[in-house]
Amino acid sequence: MQEKKWYPWFVVGLLWFVALLNYIDRQMLSTMKPSMMVDIAELETAANFGRLMAIFLWIYALMSPISGIIADRLNRKWMIVGSLFVWSAVTLMMGFAKTFDQLYVLRALMGVSEAFYVPAGLSLIADYHQGKNRSLAIGFHMTGIYLGQALGGFGATIAHSFSWQTTFHSFGLVGMLYSLVLIFFLKEKKAYTIDTSKIISLWDDFKGAFKGVGILLGNISFWVILFYFSAPSLPGWATKSWLPTLFANNLHIDMSQAGPMATVTMAMSSLIGVLLGGFFSDKWIQRSLRGRIYTGAIGLGLTIPAVLLIGFGHEFLPIVVGASMFGLGFGIFDVNCMPILCQFASPRYRATGYGLMNLAGISTGALITTFLGKSADSGNLSRDIALLSIFVVMALVLQLTMLHPKTANMTD
Repeated sequence: MQEKKWYPWFVVGLLWFVALLNYIDRQMLSTMKPSMMVDIAELETAANFGRLMAIFLWIYALMSPISGIIADRLNRKWMIVGSLFVWSAVTLMMGFAKTFDQLYVLRALMGVSEAFYVPAGLSLIADYHQGKNRSLAIGFHMTGIYLGQALGGFGATIAHSFSWQTTFHSFGLVGMLYSLVLIFFLKEKKAYTIDTSKIISLWDDFKGAFKGVGILLGNISFWVILFYFSAPSLPGWATKSWLPTLFANNLHIDMSQAGPMATVTMAMSSLIGVLLGGFFSDKWIQRSLRGRIYTGAIGLGLTIPAVLLIGFGHEFLPIVVGASMFGLGFGIFDVNCMPILCQFASPRYRATGYGLMNLAGISTGALITTFLGKSADSGNLSRDIALLSIFVVMALVLQLTMLHPKTANMTD
């Protein structure tokens, strides 16, 4: 089956559903607070709920480089299967939680287990799609991520119809069962081999595992890619965390309307963005080695006026147009991050590289989320979100002036 021409796309389909569950399971907690605080009183305070959300982000960020290093050394199939099974089991267990402390520990465990998926999944897709359709393949996979974000926002609806416990139990059980499907149908395909004959001790293996970090950080192009990836994460995480609040405040509507309007607008426009960005990037790379860089730059460029419209708009049309434009541009940018990394990093270190990128991007996201909470309390949320466009401009300039790939796909 692995040798069939259709199998690389079958891998994308298999991992699409994993990406969907990855984001549904992490997102639905944020919408089920009203249902859960009836049984767990500590969730009534915003500070406690913020701690619950923050622990996931920080652990996910810190574990991402480690997961990338491991993915570059071991079989990614079993990493993906194990990651899905564990975070689904954690989701299932959250339905049995009786106290805030139990939820806190489980949320931390979810951060660890989910961190092991994305670097392994994206690098596996990149190895299966080394030709003219790499960005489009990653784009199709990422539609699962954005659809998961949108569907995760409806966790409260399901919880209202049944219960928050049943919601966690159901999605956890689905993920655990799907991990069994992956055991039978998902196959590893590394574009390189690891010479184990040189490993004579645990210390040698440890040094070999972290060798990729040194190689990547010794490359100035990777530092540019790192900033290119993390700078848009500032407005990216700001909109994920605070766009419903902006919709509610600036449009003077109830959060029950603002929440779905904001999340669906962003997720659906991002979904379109990853497909368009993947398609045009794959076409452009055939004419120019900088085709993926130019495509990503167009996406970044769209987010700059979008952030200004979101921040300073006080009427329905400019805010919705800004949110749609940001989602579209961010999707075009996002889908080309791994393909651009593939032009500068050996297949041996791509999962490690993406893990480091996740560390940078999510850490900046966690910091900006905390900062904007204080900004919202002082009444400066709109202005400060708009000012984040400055970092995007810097990333755009650096990307266009510093990134000059010598190949469409770096090999050993």
